[in-house]
This record gives sequence, C-alpha cells and structure tokens, in this order.
Amino acid sequence: MPDRLFIKLCGLKTEQDVDTAVEAGADAIGFMFADSPRRVDATTAIRLVERVPPHVMTVGVFRDQPTDQVRSLADITGVRAIQLHGHEERSQFTELRNGGWTLIRGTSYREPVPRRGQMGEDILLLDAPTPGAGIPWDWTRGALRSPDAEWLLAGGLTPGNVAAAVRATRPWGVDVSSGIERTRGVKDPALIEAFVKAARAAA
Repeated sequence: MPDRLFIKLCGLKTEQDVDTAVEAGADAIGFMFADSPRRVDATTAIRLVERVPPHVMTVGVFRDQPTDQVRSLADITGVRAIQLHGHEERSQFTELRNGGWTLIRGTSYREPVPRRGQMGEDILLLDAPTPGAGIPWDWTRGALRSPDAEWLLAGGLTPGNVAAAVRATRPWGVDVSSGIERTRGVKDPALIEAFVKAARAAA
C-alpha cells in the first residue's frame, strides 16, 4: 500500500459535492456520463470541473458507450481521466490512449483476479461482483492483495467499513459513490468528510 492512499469520490453532481470533496482531501472526483441517477450533462460537468483544483484528478465515467462519444465528452468537459466501466474491449482503450487522459478500467471481481494493465489501462478499479449495487462484498480474499499495482478497491464502501477494507486488501486506492449518499444519487457532505477521514486513518 502506498504512503498516501488514493481516494476517488464518484458520482458528484453539485457545486457543494465538489467543494466538500476537495476540502476533505479527495485525490480524484468522478463525474458520471453513463445512464445512472448520478449522471450529469456536459454543461453541468464543465461547470463542476472548473471548480476542481489542478492537484485533484477529474474523471469522466462511461459504460459501454461509443468511443467517439467518450472522446467528445471528455474533450468538451475537460476531465483529465477516463474511466470505462462496462464491457469495453482493449481496442477502445488503445483508441483513447492518444488523448492524453489517464485511463481507468472498472471491472468486477472474478477468478482469476483482473490485474492492472491487461487492457492497457493506467489504473484498475476492482468493483463488487455485482457493480453499482452498493453492497459490501468479501474483501478478505488473499488474491486481492496487489500492493505494487495502481488499483482501486470499490463496491459497497462506506465511512463505517472503509478502514477494515483498506486493512484487509492493502489497495493503492479506494473508490466510493453510494456509500457517501443520503439517498440514491444525492451526496451527503458529512458522509464525504467521514469517508475521507476514515480512509486516511486506516492508511
């Protein structure tokens, strides 16, 4: 595990979400462009990305969308990273490689355990077997340990369990969305702050 745990907060939709995340010390902020209660349009994303200081990574999250659409939205909104979180092929990562973005591959846990770089991504995000459900899963499996790779643990993380998850898996970073919401798609500033604090303390 690195000296400083990388913390990504995903699905942010408002100025308050972004400001709270930055002030809490998030390393990355994700904006959802796929079909989701957390989805934002390009105009909103442009406004929110502009609020994020340069030291915090901005990520556009896509799922099974055409490469041209991904490239266009990433260009228009100014995000610095692209997360493909569907059934994308290696060719799509290759096509986006020349855009200067950090590429993140979101995939579900399975056997054998996916490893960073298999699709040409810079960062691997390892999600629950049922992604997007916000349900905690068995992080204690020894095969998850990969302290030398840039990978994010995701799936059902909350302020209450992130410390245990970090200690069990020793990830390079963590990613959260539903675990910092008061209702589905609506972030809670107090939960954002509590999550970052708990994750930092565990690391």
